[in-house]
Amino acid sequence: MTEKVGVFGKKASRRTDVERVVVTPLPTVYGTFRAFGYADHERGDEQMALVHGDLGTDGVLTRLHSECLTGDAFGSRHCECGDQLASALRAVAVAGSGVVVYLRGHEGRGIGLLGKLRAMALQAEGLDTVEANLALGLPVDARDYGVAARILEDLGVRSVRLMSNNPRKREALVRHGIQVAEQVPLLIPPCESNITYLRTKRERLDHHLPHLDAVAHVSS
Repeated sequence: MTEKVGVFGKKASRRTDVERVVVTPLPTVYGTFRAFGYADHERGDEQMALVHGDLGTDGVLTRLHSECLTGDAFGSRHCECGDQLASALRAVAVAGSGVVVYLRGHEGRGIGLLGKLRAMALQAEGLDTVEANLALGLPVDARDYGVAARILEDLGVRSVRLMSNNPRKREALVRHGIQVAEQVPLLIPPCESNITYLRTKRERLDHHLPHLDAVAHVSS
């Protein structure tokens, strides 16, 4: 397929399994970004990366944010996702450059919206997030970060400063050819509604959450 010319006069990527479709300015409450829209032909998802400033190629401040409708849109206190997204966008704007890759198809660590809501219902009955997924016959974490790596490659990024508490994201990026120069903590103060969930992420999913030690007295 021939290359297309984007709205800024730059050639878009050749069509592969992940195709850059559009680039447009996107002013936000955090600052002005450029929204890069991608079609994931392999999975059928539409993906987006929000880019602020001139990225360069190495040590790019980066967040891979898994879609979370309940947290990102509705402000759920069951998780910290909405606050993490806001903090990442704010950090990129303050730094002057960086990228937030918003990964659709990652709802509920890849089990989908209804699967996540069903798991949340079981958590309300006393199961933790890992036990709930397994009780439903669903994987604990079905996310794949290959599309994120291909988006970063399209943006010319070779290495990142990854805003994440999850070592598995780092490992996945490295497997897909993106180097991680640094893992930058993205710690959100817990609340009564999510402290058990966060403890489970630390104890059973290997997330690095040292700030939970300071709120050991909080119970759900």
